[in-house]
Amino acid sequence: MDVEHVVGLPHPRLRPFVTRYSGYRMRTEPGIHRGLPSRSLTLVVTLDGTVDLGGDRFAALCGGLHDEAVIISHDGFQHGVQCALTPLGARAFFGLPAGELSGVSVGLDSLHAPAAELRERLQEAATWLDRFALMDRVLGGLVRPVRQRPEVAWAWQRLASGAPVGEIAAEVGWSRQHLSARFAAEYGLTPKVVARVMRFERANGMLRGERRPTLTEVAAACGYTDQAHLTRDWRSLCGATPTEWMAAELPFLQGGGG
Repeated sequence: MDVEHVVGLPHPRLRPFVTRYSGYRMRTEPGIHRGLPSRSLTLVVTLDGTVDLGGDRFAALCGGLHDEAVIISHDGFQHGVQCALTPLGARAFFGLPAGELSGVSVGLDSLHAPAAELRERLQEAATWLDRFALMDRVLGGLVRPVRQRPEVAWAWQRLASGAPVGEIAAEVGWSRQHLSARFAAEYGLTPKVVARVMRFERANGMLRGERRPTLTEVAAACGYTDQAHLTRDWRSLCGATPTEWMAAELPFLQGGGG
């Protein structure tokens, strides 16, 4: 197994739209990789090969928010740059709400981004830092003014802080049903589902840490009622239990330093 994984931060002016860059180069046995639900949209530009999702193959793609694992098939070699976009990034870079990409992955060229040129320039770059700097320049050139309902933006922030949906609806002066409808139109998922995804993401982050906590500790820290609740939620969102996921994929993530 040969795994290289490098993480970088975007330029400060891009951080409302991009939270991090990841460069990866992995040579393993052929198999599948699970793209897990998170609060980020995923932009990928391959340097070799393609990303294979079912019957579709992409050299560069953007995937929206989702509430189940995306199964990616690979032939044992994966090489590219991945960007974690905030939902606001979909508006800034592509001029559309994240809800229009929810649950799907589309070719980057269909979003009027310079996919072929970007891929070629990334292939020519000498180092990961050079590639991340190139992403800064290209994405920076796509930024346009963004407008978003302040109520749904506030709801997203409050969900991230752990506030319950009923409390958020009262704060913005909407009914829960109206909040859910407007929120889903912007993000593609309801507040209840996004809260569940955010909780799952926190648990996933704990399991990737240097100090591996027990599943009971993860459940308690992330707001699950017990370990059984954690396991049920993981099976639904990930397609595997935490133990199964760690056995299958954590060695590759740790082998790459993240």
